[in-house]
Amino acid sequence: MSSLPRVQATANRRWLWPVIIFALIAALAYWYFGSSADKGEQGYRTEAVTRGEIRTAISATGTLSATATVDVGTQVSGILQSVDVDYNDAVEKDQIIASIDPSTYQARLAQASASLASARAGLNEAQASARNAEADYKRKAELVKRQLISRTDADLALAARDQARARIVSANAQVKQQQATVDSARLDLEKTVIRSPVDGVVLSRAVEPGQTVAASLQTPVLFKIAGDLRQMEIVLAIDEADIGQVRNGQSVKFSVDAFPDRNFRGRVKQIRLAATNTSNVITYPVVVEVGNADQTLLPGMTANAEIEISNRENVLSIANAALRFKPSDATGEPAAAGAGAQARNGLMISESLTKVADGMKLDASQRAAFDTAVSAMRERAEKMRKAAEARTEGQSQNRTFGGMGGQRPGGGGGNGSDGARRMAERMKQSFGPFRDTLSPEQQKIWDAELATLATAKRAPVYKLVDGKPEQVTVRIGATDGTRTEIIGEGLAEGDLVIVGSARPTDKP
Repeated sequence: MSSLPRVQATANRRWLWPVIIFALIAALAYWYFGSSADKGEQGYRTEAVTRGEIRTAISATGTLSATATVDVGTQVSGILQSVDVDYNDAVEKDQIIASIDPSTYQARLAQASASLASARAGLNEAQASARNAEADYKRKAELVKRQLISRTDADLALAARDQARARIVSANAQVKQQQATVDSARLDLEKTVIRSPVDGVVLSRAVEPGQTVAASLQTPVLFKIAGDLRQMEIVLAIDEADIGQVRNGQSVKFSVDAFPDRNFRGRVKQIRLAATNTSNVITYPVVVEVGNADQTLLPGMTANAEIEISNRENVLSIANAALRFKPSDATGEPAAAGAGAQARNGLMISESLTKVADGMKLDASQRAAFDTAVSAMRERAEKMRKAAEARTEGQSQNRTFGGMGGQRPGGGGGNGSDGARRMAERMKQSFGPFRDTLSPEQQKIWDAELATLATAKRAPVYKLVDGKPEQVTVRIGATDGTRTEIIGEGLAEGDLVIVGSARPTDKP
């Protein structure tokens, strides 16, 4: 009888365990899916403000080539007697690389030389005749004075003398003409020996010994010689939308398929004005000079290049998605920056300018001029900040007492292009004496950085504060397509900015 209650108790426990497990699963499912739904309705995706490098570059492709490639031909026709170089042979300037059978041109030179000798003999004969005619005229001129001969005989002697002088002039012309013929024949004979016009390497050879070459209206190309391959160039096709950012001297990084794991460096040498229209796409050729001391790079290789437009180091940046985010309940445009914000911006810009100056390797006098200018800028920004705080405090009191005094809040903000223009003018005036101490190269760097800071666009971003979005207006600078530099007040390294709403999880 005692075994029956134990059997019933065991059966009860077996029934109770599935109920407990099911209740636990239901509770876990409710907690998981309920919290996910709450997050989907109220959460945000964020990324931190970071400090680092922002590098902007333009990508393009081009072909490596020698800085000078010369097509070597012939100006005379004939049969090639010898070809003295082959592919890839190194040649020096004026080195003999081929020769044409000279027999025809030697015969022409001999014929021209004989004609020249005949012309010189004719000149000697004319000169002898002229001397005789001159003597005859002098005798007859004396006889006419003594009236021993008639005036007619004297006139005939004078005419004979003048004719003899004219024959000398004609004979001289014949000599010069034959001399030119000899020079031309000798030059043609010299051209039968083909020489390299430059120091370089033979890229191609289009002829063989015994081949007949004919130089008519178009000079035949016998060899193609590349200049010194220790210095090469790339011609890149840059789109018209990007060409405005390209400048001489900018750094270029490129790779070639033959060495995919190796990066090569170059520098922009020339921006050519001859645009190319391909299927209504306008591109401009940009020449990049490349050092090739080890002659690893070969002519004809395809280069995948990036022209470095800017490289800003140790700057604050945010994800580009943060600039596109806008809460669903946000309305209107961001408020204009007040005087306090302008003051804080001024202090941040002064810090940015200090970093620029640190990278310019200033001497003692230049550094002193910069420190004077940036100190004055910070003093003005601090005065603006204090004045803005005082106005804010006064406005708060007015609102407390019902707005007595008629003073309106805000003001003095200045926004848009007018504010950027005024800031640029103030910075130019403040740093004018410092800029005058810089070299032309340093002035270019300084002007570019100043223009970037002064004309930086404003954009609203949303910072996550206590789980809620808070709008902050910042100045944006360079971007690499993924992250964008931020300039001015409002954000600090490590702050979380909203890049999108949390993706809701569908309930089953």
